[in-house]
Amino acid sequence: LAQKYDPQRERELRAWIEGTTGRRIGESFMDGLKDGVILCELINKLQPGSVQKVNEPVQNWHKLENIGNFLRAITRYGVKPHDIFEANDLFENTNHTQVQSTLIALASQAKTKGNNVGLGVKYAEKQQRRFHPEKLREGRNIIGLQMGTNKFASQQGMTAYGTRRHLYDPKLGTDQPLDQATISLQMGTNKGASQAGMTAPGTKRQIFEPALGMERCDTMTIGLQMGSNKGASQQGMTVYGLPRQVYDPKYC
Repeated sequence: LAQKYDPQRERELRAWIEGTTGRRIGESFMDGLKDGVILCELINKLQPGSVQKVNEPVQNWHKLENIGNFLRAITRYGVKPHDIFEANDLFENTNHTQVQSTLIALASQAKTKGNNVGLGVKYAEKQQRRFHPEKLREGRNIIGLQMGTNKFASQQGMTAYGTRRHLYDPKLGTDQPLDQATISLQMGTNKGASQAGMTAPGTKRQIFEPALGMERCDTMTIGLQMGSNKGASQQGMTVYGLPRQVYDPKYC
């Protein structure tokens, strides 16, 4: 924070405050403002009556009260809260950079209100614009160019998504692009193709070699290895969940 403190700004602030209040700050700039008396006189010069009572710097609480009155007064004057320092930043020398930033913001606010200040910036004034309700309703039916427009636009030359786009240079004598309406064999085609010999998914396909005397397998007969219900019945089966009695006839 100390490295951000600007000595040139301090000299400009000193000249402005002493010229406005008519009082000398002293050799140490921050020590001369610590009691809050000159600060209260400064805001009273910019806006009379901002601080009703300025305490004589007898005790520390008098000084802190003066600083607090000054901070509340510049808030009402228009300085933004995030630009205002805390009382201890000045009284306990914890953040002189923030104190300097607050005084510059006060100078900028004074310049904006028409005071002759040689530092700070003049804030932009709010420009209130009012439109007739009829004009506002008319604008709802107009699509602005910022939102996009299809005027003078077409899909000429556009191709379907995924279609190849051929790039060539006429100077090199390369061939013209292929007809995009023709599907090349590299892209896949069903011309001249059929499903002859295709079997349903999961169906066994027998592979044999006639030269070795291998016989064709009967695909219409279900082998016992694959399971069969031939010669089987549900005799003696019980409903699921019923108990099954196990006994020996000799003892019954």
